[in-house]
Amino acid sequence: MSTAAVPQPRSQPEAAARAGRGAAAGRRIKLSLAAGLLFAALGAALVLLASGRTWAEGNAAFAQGDLRRTVDGQDITGLPGALAIVGLAALVAVFAVRGLGRYAVAGILALCGVGTAVGSLLALDDTAALEAKAAETTGITDTAIHGVTYTPWPWAAFAGGVLIFLAGLLALGYGRAWPAMSGRYERAGGDRPRPRRGRPAPDPDRPEELWKALDRGEDPTGRES
Repeated sequence: MSTAAVPQPRSQPEAAARAGRGAAAGRRIKLSLAAGLLFAALGAALVLLASGRTWAEGNAAFAQGDLRRTVDGQDITGLPGALAIVGLAALVAVFAVRGLGRYAVAGILALCGVGTAVGSLLALDDTAALEAKAAETTGITDTAIHGVTYTPWPWAAFAGGVLIFLAGLLALGYGRAWPAMSGRYERAGGDRPRPRRGRPAPDPDRPEELWKALDRGEDPTGRES
């Protein structure tokens, strides 16, 4: 006579291993969330700070000699600063959506980082802002610019774009497990039922109340017979 195989209970080491893997996964999710927030916030702050600093300097040829002109990041291109703000908005939106929408917003965050980095690098070869500022000073539209030098601030904006891009990659890889904003807002005392207002007590002196009392066989005057 054959006997059916009785399933053996899971061994304690196997259960401990499963618990260890779950704890490790939880730590990875928390680390990815913290890193994503840090990278996006730090990258956007770096880009916005760099955009207001001097990016390029050059000499404009003038009748009395060379005139030194400087331009900041916003004078050259407003793209990195604008994309940094959009990236911050996309990071907040990651926690406001679920499912495929979260992947789409995370992709926008990563693209904002790429656009910020590329825009910062392209500014390293742009002298139009210096020429425009020189023309405003000299009154000559085709003022030549020479001796152009660039400060490290465009590279700082580039680094900020890379950080925003890394935040987007983390959101794409781990964002599905990140917490989401709650859409339920409870007001204090909102669950308490409102007391129903009772109907006002009838006035016994009104004629209709007297007739109702007589119909019920009651003495409307309140005297006992």
